[in-house]
Amino acid sequence: MPTRPYPPLALAFTVWGLGAVLYLIGFFQRVAPAVLTRELAAEFALTAAALGNLSAVYFYSYVAIQVPTGVLADRFGPRRVLTAGAALAAAGTFLFAAAESLPLVLAGRFLIGASVGVAFVSMMKLSTHWFAPQRFAMVAGLALAAGVVGAVSAGAPLRWLADAFGWRGVMLAAAAGTAALAAALWFVVRDDPAERGFASFITAPRSDRPAHSMLGGIRRVLGERNVWLIFVVNGGISGPSLTFAGLWGVPFLVTHYGLSTATAALITSLSLLAWAVAGPFVGHFSDRIGERKPLYVLGAVLAMLGWATVFLVPGLPLAVLVAVLVATGVASAVVMIGFAYAKESAPMALAGTTGGVINMGNMLGGMLMQPAVGWVLDRFWAGEAANGARVYSFEAYRAGFSLLLLWLELAVVLALFTRETHARQRH
Repeated sequence: MPTRPYPPLALAFTVWGLGAVLYLIGFFQRVAPAVLTRELAAEFALTAAALGNLSAVYFYSYVAIQVPTGVLADRFGPRRVLTAGAALAAAGTFLFAAAESLPLVLAGRFLIGASVGVAFVSMMKLSTHWFAPQRFAMVAGLALAAGVVGAVSAGAPLRWLADAFGWRGVMLAAAAGTAALAAALWFVVRDDPAERGFASFITAPRSDRPAHSMLGGIRRVLGERNVWLIFVVNGGISGPSLTFAGLWGVPFLVTHYGLSTATAALITSLSLLAWAVAGPFVGHFSDRIGERKPLYVLGAVLAMLGWATVFLVPGLPLAVLVAVLVATGVASAVVMIGFAYAKESAPMALAGTTGGVINMGNMLGGMLMQPAVGWVLDRFWAGEAANGARVYSFEAYRAGFSLLLLWLELAVVLALFTRETHARQRH
């Protein structure tokens, strides 16, 4: 037993929670273009492919920063990484809000993605120090919940605020709030409880600095079979949620279910909310039973069946559509098990690097599929438009969304080849 007490949960959640706020902001920024498609498409004369690229440029930088973030968090601590990320996110949001040309809008989105991309990996690094190991999967689930709160706030609430104050005004307010968060992160967050006079849940807080070089640490993590598999599987499970709720779900529901933009945004937000609420419970249940693989595989299968129903079956009764989306969101929450699963498969000293690799895979689905679906929609466009924006048939959406189902099918197969860790660190 340590001679000093472990940190109280209230303090641990305060330190971790400030990182979670940046993650929340990241989800808000990720989903916002789905609700602002009308304004962005009309103001900048965007086709579906161009709109997909505008949304996906966030993912390009977000994905690219994941592994470097893990390495930096392992070497320099999450406090510095989170503070710098929040400051840059504020600058990127301001640029996006003030831009008068498409290149500047794209530059703002790119900077936002790179800066908020540090949040999740840094939070997971903090959690290894501030929380007991048996809480890791549950805390990962809570991280998803925080993120999805941000996504939900970018649904119907953003639509209402944009209607009232304009999309630029809302984004300027978001920039100011993110700048305030940067200051709070610097003054409150500490990398280890020892800096606050408490015992760390890492047995030797300073010894977890990796002995590997940066590239050596990355090679060490990527040498683990489970890490590679979970990298691809998490991308397949997350891709439909990030693509549907993050961009194409709202116009799909408006066109083919006759819903208002606000109602469509609310429905897509419900699927994300289900993902968020289920995350902590799925993680806790996996911790409790001491198994990762059964729940992981089951979630992938159920997610595949749910999305297949939404994407391939036209004219579902609205109540059935909502129920399927909610159930699919719950099933998709198993991606949070993937983070714990991968962490247990690689050295603890490289937890940040491992988290970066897995979160990179997590975001690949949205990064690749948002523009890919847009490209397919443009190929099937019949020339119909409304209020300056293109309108696409159900067959066009079905063709585009089929790309997501193909990745999900691969994810189910690969999940079967992962090796059970029994919720214990293998190294």
